[in-house]
Amino acid sequence: MNYIDVFLQPNAWIALITLTFLEMVLGIDNIVFISIVSSKLKKDEQPKARTIGLFLAMIFRILLLLGLQVVMSLTAPIFEFDFSWLKGGITGQSLIILAGGLFLLYKSVTEIHHKIEGSEESSGSKVKSGLMSAIIQIALLNLVFSFDSILTAIGLVSFNEFGNGALSIMIVSVVLSILIMMAFAGPVSKFVHEHPTIQMLGLSFLILISVMLITEASHASNLEVFGSHVGTIPKGYLYFAIAFSLFVEFLNMKLRKKR
Repeated sequence: MNYIDVFLQPNAWIALITLTFLEMVLGIDNIVFISIVSSKLKKDEQPKARTIGLFLAMIFRILLLLGLQVVMSLTAPIFEFDFSWLKGGITGQSLIILAGGLFLLYKSVTEIHHKIEGSEESSGSKVKSGLMSAIIQIALLNLVFSFDSILTAIGLVSFNEFGNGALSIMIVSVVLSILIMMAFAGPVSKFVHEHPTIQMLGLSFLILISVMLITEASHASNLEVFGSHVGTIPKGYLYFAIAFSLFVEFLNMKLRKKR
């Protein structure tokens, strides 16, 4: 099945809609990170940072899809180790995910420290970060999030079922999901910026996501500690915790308005 004819199949459209939805769900953490990073910029630079950040996310995902063989080869162990209590095999994929998890953990903890200690305030005004610095941070995290997104796409859309058309389904779903996220990134960023409690929740979510990335990197390395294999944290649990926390916070916001 070629790249165009695949869309004549009903199953292809079902796969496209499902994958687009999943890409949007996986992109929520990306939007939260972009919102927090862009909030430190000047007001007129914030939309540019969000647009560039999501555009980079789309480019990274498409390039990774086009280089599927490279992505899949990164799962092969670079080197292995076997101690009495620790053993595993480090892969290129696990190194990238681990670096992203550690960077996200550092960034979120640092932002929480700034907000609680008030170190963002200098002579009564906020210290603004540069646009290029924000874009570099967004680009680095986008690369990590892109791996998660592409591996999900590969797992959902089968080449055995759709042939070469599976690549078309993946690319179209990535473009659609990013365009939808671009449309909602502005309102989400504004809402996060206007509500400090939502900002703290968002940063807490980023800590959860960074821990999830670190465990995924350990799992990708087949890490065993004292004979116990390190597993992954099911994303469903993470998204439920995020949704429940937001629900409770929205209830608190309504109560505050009534008072």
